[in-house]
Amino acid sequence: MISKQKLTKIALVSTAMILMLISISGARPFAYVPNQGDNTTTIFDTATNTVISTVPVGHYPFGVAVSCTDAYVTNEGDNTVTVIDTATNIPIAIVSVGTDPLGIAVNPDGTKVYVANDLDNTTSVIDTSTNAVITNIKVGVYPIGVAVSPDGKKVYVTNAGSNTVSVIDTATNAVISTVSVGAFPQGVVVSPDGTKVYVTNFDGVSVSVIDTATNAVAATVTVPGSPEGIAISPDGTNVYVTDIYSYSIDVIDTATNAVTATVPLGNYQPYGISVAPDGTKVFAAISGNSYVAVINTVTNKAEGAVYVGLAPASFGQFIQPGCCPECPQLKHHKPCEITLITDPCTQSVDVLKFPVGDDFMTFPFGHKH
Repeated sequence: MISKQKLTKIALVSTAMILMLISISGARPFAYVPNQGDNTTTIFDTATNTVISTVPVGHYPFGVAVSCTDAYVTNEGDNTVTVIDTATNIPIAIVSVGTDPLGIAVNPDGTKVYVANDLDNTTSVIDTSTNAVITNIKVGVYPIGVAVSPDGKKVYVTNAGSNTVSVIDTATNAVISTVSVGAFPQGVVVSPDGTKVYVTNFDGVSVSVIDTATNAVAATVTVPGSPEGIAISPDGTNVYVTDIYSYSIDVIDTATNAVTATVPLGNYQPYGISVAPDGTKVFAAISGNSYVAVINTVTNKAEGAVYVGLAPASFGQFIQPGCCPECPQLKHHKPCEITLITDPCTQSVDVLKFPVGDDFMTFPFGHKH
């Protein structure tokens, strides 16, 4: 029998969570940082650098993409994608994809999500209205990074084992071009005007610049070390690259294709990287530690840190786009119905149950492997 004390504790925790969800539902933009070391995603407010919540996801979360309504996290150890509702910051679905999902991207209107399955040599396409895979597209060997063009018509997938980028036509879900780039390509990002694609070549110690009109490499930018994650400023003037063996961020001027600044980050390796929607800050996940570095884009200096979970990879664009506060929430579920199942010995929360449509799903809470 559950004691009155225990029921009171559960009620208090549930009430606190509900009040927290109500208070944060209108705030934006948030950052969603997957932590490989503890199977969670940390959510923080990029305006205040304040952690809002930490939610359980699948095993070995790696890649992330965020729309106005949802955040999508690839779980490398489970071959799944966890869907988090950004209005409530609660996981609402788990989608089975290919083997070893890594990079992920969502199209501009939020209707499709593209997932690079590293060991399948495929890219899964998820319909966000049903959270189901509608097709798997054959790409190159060991696909890792994914990016969608601003008009949503093209998807670019880096193939680390082929040293290529696959160009997918979203109307037909077919590869229409394969572009040779540098050695072991990883991250990829498309310029805001859709004319250029930037690709980090980990073993090539460079960034390839692809002209989208010709699907050919127009320039190659040499960087100091091994580049991994990549992001671009909202105005398209600067590209930011995590250089994991130089423990720094390289800043590339897109007008000259030259490195104009290097931001040192101590002795820990940066991995995923994103730019705030207003372009004033860059956030870099420090995978060798448990924080996200905050970089001022005017001074190109690290000015703070947000402490998150263990070993954040956060590969992809992990910051919510600039969505208006009145952006409609299209998911019709009951976010405040949360069941907390506690360990009777320690009285600590052990399992969380979330509603999904007319059913429930159960998530382990804490450092479970």
